[in-house]
Amino acid sequence: MMVDSTFALVGKNLSEAMRILGDGQRETEAGPDRWRFRASIPGPLQGEGQDVATVLHLVHNLIHDDEEKEEDKPHQHRMQNVGEQGHMALLGHSLAAYISVLDRERLRKLTTRILSDTTLWLCRLFSYENGSAYFHEDDRDGLVKVCRLIINARYEEYSSEGYAVLSSKQPVIYQSASGRPGLGQHLCSQLGLPLSSLCTVPCNTIFGSQHQMDVALLDKLIKEDVEAGKLPLLLIANAGTPGAGHTDKLSRLRELCDQYSMWLHVEGVNLATLALGQTSSAIMAATRSDSMTLTPGQWLGLPAVTAVTLYRHEDPALSLAAGLTSSQPVARLRALPLWLSLQHLGHDGIVQKIRHATALSQHLLQKLKALTSIKTSDVLQTEVSLLEALTMVEDELSSPVVLFKFSQDMSAASSGGSVEGLCAGEKEVLDAFNRWLGEQLVQLVPSSGVEVVELEDEGTCVRFSPLLTAAVLGTQQENTEEMVEKLSELVPAMCSTMSLRQDFREEVHRHSPSLTYREQLSWPGLGAVRFEPQAEGTDESKRMEELQKINTELLKKLQELDTDIIFSTGPEFGTEEDCIFVGMVTEDVDVSELVDTVAALGRDIEESGRLLENMTEVVRKGILEAELQLQKANEEKLMEEGVLRQLPLVGSVLNWFSPSQSAIKGRTFNLAAGSLDSTEGTYSKKAQAGRQSQQDTPTSSSKKHPGQRLFRRSGGASDSFSETSSIGQADETPREGSGSPSIPPPSSPPEEDSHSASDAAAEEIQESAVEEHTQVVEEEEEEEEERKWQPEGQEAEQSGR
Repeated sequence: MMVDSTFALVGKNLSEAMRILGDGQRETEAGPDRWRFRASIPGPLQGEGQDVATVLHLVHNLIHDDEEKEEDKPHQHRMQNVGEQGHMALLGHSLAAYISVLDRERLRKLTTRILSDTTLWLCRLFSYENGSAYFHEDDRDGLVKVCRLIINARYEEYSSEGYAVLSSKQPVIYQSASGRPGLGQHLCSQLGLPLSSLCTVPCNTIFGSQHQMDVALLDKLIKEDVEAGKLPLLLIANAGTPGAGHTDKLSRLRELCDQYSMWLHVEGVNLATLALGQTSSAIMAATRSDSMTLTPGQWLGLPAVTAVTLYRHEDPALSLAAGLTSSQPVARLRALPLWLSLQHLGHDGIVQKIRHATALSQHLLQKLKALTSIKTSDVLQTEVSLLEALTMVEDELSSPVVLFKFSQDMSAASSGGSVEGLCAGEKEVLDAFNRWLGEQLVQLVPSSGVEVVELEDEGTCVRFSPLLTAAVLGTQQENTEEMVEKLSELVPAMCSTMSLRQDFREEVHRHSPSLTYREQLSWPGLGAVRFEPQAEGTDESKRMEELQKINTELLKKLQELDTDIIFSTGPEFGTEEDCIFVGMVTEDVDVSELVDTVAALGRDIEESGRLLENMTEVVRKGILEAELQLQKANEEKLMEEGVLRQLPLVGSVLNWFSPSQSAIKGRTFNLAAGSLDSTEGTYSKKAQAGRQSQQDTPTSSSKKHPGQRLFRRSGGASDSFSETSSIGQADETPREGSGSPSIPPPSSPPEEDSHSASDAAAEEIQESAVEEHTQVVEEEEEEEEERKWQPEGQEAEQSGR
């Protein structure tokens, strides 16, 4: 069979473009630097033009330009897996551009065939008999066109009178409180209706799901609007709410719409299960709706494929007036990528993809149920589990959406009174922990496609919706098993951290006023603490500067400790500043020892800072005292040797016949004592080094076992959790010794730190003082030698005495 050469060229160019954009090749004659320069700095068009390969390389650099700039930053880009079926969808866009140049008659016949075939396949696939299809880029645009169709049908003079006819009977659009955010406002803005035409129906609060529309209340609202002279126009129902994936009672809503002559529109991810043939009765009721919006591109992993709105209406003129059908053949080409993809996948391929996504949800749900700390939950269930799976109340196994969250079991609280401490802000704390849990799962199992959602009743939850992500990310059953494994590792640390939060707060209060506990409910960790300097007589600005400096240094020292606990500056947009935020901890962490260490390190840093501030004054006073002592020594020398020895010629002659026995005494400035001492001890370096080593050797009454990290109690849990959590690991420093397995008392680390900070600075200044004094002594000796006429050997011998 002969193939149009242009068709073959389109396919070849598309394959080459995908290869260049996908494999990252940048080898060109001009080198990679040219491409990077061209991509970052826009320039004028080239007069001679550029070939296809050059333009594609430029596009590749534009796509990956941000990745090069942020190569050192962790980022998570969920790139879609463009398989063979995705290639067909992309080819459809290229062919649509080519087909649009055909002559009008051939174009009309071809587009009519494409549109009718695609509509027929979709109606049969999703059991929607006698339906028409509208293909649109924006998934909300189909509902806008449906609303215009209903307005044209219910207001006979709308085509001639326009919006003026709506003033006689104001139309009302009803939507669920759990529906898509902003959808009703978008409809009103596109249709030119006031927001008073939008009625939001609350969900059930006593019986049924928390995310299902309250049918009884809806009936009441419709009656009130009818009595007020309004016209109930449209009801938007959900077959899978955007948040929890719950389905409204579509059968009862269908009856209510028939009673009041309302249009029923259904949307939601659960509509995809209609292709399976065997689905729940709650979902099958969607086939009786007047219209429904499908997103096959997301369900099947097809890039840039339009959404589809299936509807039933007998008057084609009204459909044309509403914009659901078009007389322009080019507009019908929007269905071409989907037409190609459906043929490439076939009926079995489409069903297999949807069944695979639903099987992933069921597999994860069964795994959650199998764990002792995980239970499925409905609204009537009062028992709270560690991980609470929230799924559809009706036919929960048929829902492709699994929603779960962490919830602290109150019976598992520590003996330190942690439960009472959680009562005030428990919900906000749990939301922070669940947000952390979702972020960890996204990082640890990126192919799972989980995401964090905020729900009004449940708070922060983790949602697994494979129909929206599995085809894009290539999620497999192994990924769900890995996610359950990570959950089993993360949950124990979350439980222990939640139980120890109150203990941490009480330990910090015990060290008041040097430590203050900072309440930060949005922090997923043990808590936040701040070291408060105890300086008196300082103004507020200087005190805040000192507070910031001490806490910054304290955080640095804590991060250098050999421990699995994460110490950080807190959330990026947190309200507390200059605080130390403690992350997740395991159950074997000694909170008392942790807080004691923080307080001790803070005191040492504060004392070291004060010592450095006082060094200037101490050194100044020492220099003045040294000058006085040197002056006194010179006067004593003058009295002892006499005036004649000070004369240049006479003194040399006297020194020749009668050498002077006096010697200049060296002095050194002792920074620790703040006084001048003799330099005799300076020359006995070995003895001084021995004494210094004895002073610097830290003593500890209790030491760790070899290999045990800081803040761990004996017999605690292993470090397996740190491999998968955000708890960082530092290089271990083995310590010898026996006794208690805990870390040395808080006094030991500060002792070492004080030597490393204050003594180091003191020794440095002390050495500089010694050098200055030595230089002064040498200058005096040189002057003395000039006055002496004695031989060099004899003078050296006398000076050595």
